[in-house]
Amino acid sequence: MSSEKNTPEQNGQVADAVKGNWVDRYAPIATRPYLRLSRADRPIGTWLLLIPCWWGLLLAMLHDRLVTWHDLWIFAACGAGAWLMRGAGCTWNDITDRDFDGAVERTRSRPIPSGQVTTRQAAIWMCLQALIAFFILLTFNTAAVLLGILALVPLAVYPFAKRFTWWPQIFLGLAFNWGALLAWTAHRGELEAPALYLYVAGIVWTLFYDTIYAHQDTEDDALIGIKSTARLFGSQSPMWLSRFLAATVTLLGIAIIGAMLSSASSPFSMTVALAGACAMGWHMLWQLRLFDAEDNAILLKLFRSNRDAGLIPLLFFAVALLV
Repeated sequence: MSSEKNTPEQNGQVADAVKGNWVDRYAPIATRPYLRLSRADRPIGTWLLLIPCWWGLLLAMLHDRLVTWHDLWIFAACGAGAWLMRGAGCTWNDITDRDFDGAVERTRSRPIPSGQVTTRQAAIWMCLQALIAFFILLTFNTAAVLLGILALVPLAVYPFAKRFTWWPQIFLGLAFNWGALLAWTAHRGELEAPALYLYVAGIVWTLFYDTIYAHQDTEDDALIGIKSTARLFGSQSPMWLSRFLAATVTLLGIAIIGAMLSSASSPFSMTVALAGACAMGWHMLWQLRLFDAEDNAILLKLFRSNRDAGLIPLLFFAVALLV
C-alpha cells in the first residue's frame, strides 16, 4: 500500500478556497469541478451578491411599512438567485480569464486552467445556472423581470473591464449590487430614488472591499498587464479606502432617509435604521485599521469579513420594522 498523499492541487482544490469546505469534503467527485467554477467552495461572493438584494427588500418594506407573504418568497428567491447567478458569473469570468488565471499563482488551480473542465463544459454549466435563475426571476413582477434581464449587461462586461480601465471594481459593483434595484422593485412594483441611492452605496462598498481583495494579486497583475484599483492607488490605498467608507455610510444614510421620510415610520424607527449604517461604518473602519497591503492572509480575512459588515444594516432594518 502506498503511503503517499495527494496534494490539494492534485485533488483539484482551489488555492484560495475555504479550508475544509463542503465541496472538497462532501460533494460527489464528479460535481466538484463545476461547484468550484461556481465558487461554492468560497461562499463570500454569494453573500456579497445577496446582501444588497436583502437591503433593497427590507428598505422597501420600511418605505411602506408593509410586509406580505410574497416578501418571504422574494427573500428566499433572492438567496437562490444570488447563488445561481454568482455561479454563472464566476463561470463566465473563468471562461474569459482562462489564459490570465493560468499565469497567476492564486488562480492557476481553478478548474479551467488546471484542466479539470473544458471551456465547453464550463459554458454549458454557466447556461444551466442562468436558465434556472431566469425561471425564478419570472415569479416576480414585470418591472423586476425586466431589471433582472438588464442585469446581464454589467455581468457580461465585468470580466473584460480590467483590460481597459484601472477601475474594474466599478463594473463589479454595478453587477454585484443590481439586486438592490431588483428586490426593491419586486416589492414596490417600480424603481424609486431610495433604491438608486442604495445601489450607489453598494457600488462604493464594492470599491472598498474589492480594492482590499485585489491587493493580493498586484505583483502578478503587473506582470500580465491586468489593471485594478489596488495597482492604481498603491501606497495611497488607505486614503482611498477611507473615502469609500465615508461615501458608503453617507449614501446608505440618504437611502434610508429617503425611504422612510414619507412613510408612517416613527422617528425612533428611522434612528434605528440609520444606526445600522453607522454600525456598518464602524466595521469598515476596523478593516481599515487592520489593512496591510503586504499581508495576503490579512487581506483575505478582511475581504471575507465584509459578509458581516453587510449583514449589520439588515439586523437594524429588521428591528426598525418592528418598532
